[in-house]
Amino acid sequence: MSKPPPIPDGYTSVTPWIIVKGVDKFLEFIKEVLAAEELARVYEEDGTTIGHAEARIGTAVVMMFDSRDGWPETPQFLRLYVDDANAVIHRAVAAGARLLSQPTPLAFGDQVGRFIDPWGNIWWVQERLEDLSWEEIGPRMAEPKYAEAMRYLQQTLREEMERRGAEKG
Repeated sequence: MSKPPPIPDGYTSVTPWIIVKGVDKFLEFIKEVLAAEELARVYEEDGTTIGHAEARIGTAVVMMFDSRDGWPETPQFLRLYVDDANAVIHRAVAAGARLLSQPTPLAFGDQVGRFIDPWGNIWWVQERLEDLSWEEIGPRMAEPKYAEAMRYLQQTLREEMERRGAEKG
């Protein structure tokens, strides 16, 4: 019997684990907002706690399970490439997410927006607008509109993280 390939079919080298209270609701959220395809759902002996679930979002698989009582929240930072960042952000907010950053064109050719899902995970939603080389990107980084766009994205994230820090402090 030969050794199987190191990465199973349909998976990538890195697979995020998302741990939230209420994986069942989280699965419904990502299906509605991100067109996720549920691949697996395994309940623990109590019949209500999800011990393992998987969903495909685009070309990536995301694994998840229910957080336990007494565990701290463990929000994730996830980047997702999409065809239409504005539409995804709109669906996320309509489904209960909080807008963190409006979709904003950046010097490297992507439009980037962010939302915070009801479990506190921060999603970077990116849409490719242009395919640029590093030689093209460099000079654009100094252009005022792109410098301001980057400041906006950095500021909105900094404010959110400072808010989270103050809540814990």
